[in-house]
Amino acid sequence: MELANGTGVQEFILMSFGSGQQKRLLLLVFFTILYVLTLAENITIITLVFLDIHLSRQPMYNLLSNFSWLEICYVSTTVPRMLFDLTFPHGIITFRSCFLQFYVFFSLGSTECFFLSAMALDRYLAICHPLQYPQIMSQDFCCSLMVLCWILGFLWHIFPVILISRLSFCGPNVIDHLLCDPGPILSLACPPLGIAPKVCEIFMNVVVLGNAFFVVLSYSVVILTLLKASFQGSRRKAFSTISFHLVVVTLFYGSVAAVYLTPAGESHSALTKAVTVFYTAVTPFLNPLIYCLRNDQVKEALHRLLRRMTSV
Repeated sequence: MELANGTGVQEFILMSFGSGQQKRLLLLVFFTILYVLTLAENITIITLVFLDIHLSRQPMYNLLSNFSWLEICYVSTTVPRMLFDLTFPHGIITFRSCFLQFYVFFSLGSTECFFLSAMALDRYLAICHPLQYPQIMSQDFCCSLMVLCWILGFLWHIFPVILISRLSFCGPNVIDHLLCDPGPILSLACPPLGIAPKVCEIFMNVVVLGNAFFVVLSYSVVILTLLKASFQGSRRKAFSTISFHLVVVTLFYGSVAAVYLTPAGESHSALTKAVTVFYTAVTPFLNPLIYCLRNDQVKEALHRLLRRMTSV
């Protein structure tokens, strides 16, 4: 029975982690623990920013709390499916579910690109224009910036996803990857593919390279400002803050570039799967530790919250 778009494929099979039972059990335990810890970390940050007035008044922490919510959504789009595939080898995913995962995962990834740019803008304004910072980065502007990041992220991949979903898939239906990724999906489509591969590549390159360029430019200006002898702020504290930001940016863009900005036609090897696991599961776990939980203001807010809870 063919689908409305002319395809004979109604489901895909994700070949995720091989067939070794002991290896799969270890990975199942590892990803389960990692997922629970990731949720706990990010929920803690959201709760702290929401309840602590000292953090909620600062735009940077409002951006970080939204970023934590983004990380929860991001990791929940992929890891539960990985856990299912580890429990049931060669997990079957329907055609519509596959493209839904494709759209949501890449929309969240694009939203993360925009949020990293927003946080780079926040640090640029705070360090390079400290006197104008409170007026520019007001609560209204910060909220508008966060809403814009979400809207742009979820609008960005609508056209590529629709374009690829309308291709003909007449078999085989085995995706040798951890998730529904455009590369493996396009390799299963029946020719002619038309403009779909090129459109997908253009949209991916524009959102990744455009935001990466903005982030690099912003932090370059920030670093040059901090190196000036006339800089009157707390140089060590500022360098410490942006160094944590740069670590997160490097982890994210480095892993994305390793998978999606490689020459067209390269297969998804075991190394590519490992990199995919890193930025879909490990990075959301590391980001809260790097961004917030090592931050003195966050530690103080956590201590205040714990004191209130124990005094009740």
